[in-house]
Amino acid sequence: MDGKALHRRALRLEWLTVAWNVVEAVVAIGAGIISGSTALIAFGVDSVIEVTSAIGLLWRLYSAGPEAEIGERGKAERRALYVVAGTFFALAAYILFESIPALLAREAPDTSMVGLVLSVLSLLVMPALAWTKQRTGREMNSKALQADAAETWVCSWMSFSLLLGVGLNAAFGWWWADSAGALLMLPVIVWQGWDALGEAREQADES
Repeated sequence: MDGKALHRRALRLEWLTVAWNVVEAVVAIGAGIISGSTALIAFGVDSVIEVTSAIGLLWRLYSAGPEAEIGERGKAERRALYVVAGTFFALAAYILFESIPALLAREAPDTSMVGLVLSVLSLLVMPALAWTKQRTGREMNSKALQADAAETWVCSWMSFSLLLGVGLNAAFGWWWADSAGALLMLPVIVWQGWDALGEAREQADES
């Protein structure tokens, strides 16, 4: 596939990411507020951050273009990588801020069927989207798109964590599963943030 076709595919993937995550964020945050679910609210915030990351990648794709010079493309990639890294760290901070107080206070969220359905749908959509982004990023030799794909993989794991937390609470009344499920994602989220930041710094050193 030539560069222009890959560029068009990458644009479609990022616009799909924006559209899906806007819907996901509205539904998850709304359902989370109603049920008092930390995992649902964190999942919704992750969707907002995913939108931010996708917008950063859209800016990179439009500014660099399919025929960009190497130097121009590298500068755009580096800026987009900083955006992606920042979104990871913001998500990690939010989960800590929401989950630990909920565990200490033994806050038990209500059962949310909306959350269960949303987590299942996300588990169907996000892995396919992440895999396609990752493949396209490799074909384009775009580190920024690959880093954004990694964030989409994290969102997939967040979907699993959401299903686990909300599902265990609904099935067995395990109040702690909601917050614990969100906290389980922290090591992956922080690692991906440092990875994206390291890529950006490496490009800066090479320029």
